[in-house]
Amino acid sequence: MAWTWRFEKSDGTEIPPSVEPEDFGTQGDAESWLGEYWRPLLDGGVDHVFLYEDDTRIYGPMSLHEAAEA
Repeated sequence: MAWTWRFEKSDGTEIPPSVEPEDFGTQGDAESWLGEYWRPLLDGGVDHVFLYEDDTRIYGPMSLHEAAEA
């Protein structure tokens, strides 16, 4: 089981992340990583993210802009 993020611009175009994610063995590891690196990702042009478990989308789009406003 692998947990991965998909990074997109606001128009839905996939974008490479400015911070390369590691391999995540659990959902919690993936979410913790995003909690640590959301600002550099946003600054690098990522507008929203999707979380996947293997090929199954778990949730998203989740805006990184909302985190900046909190």
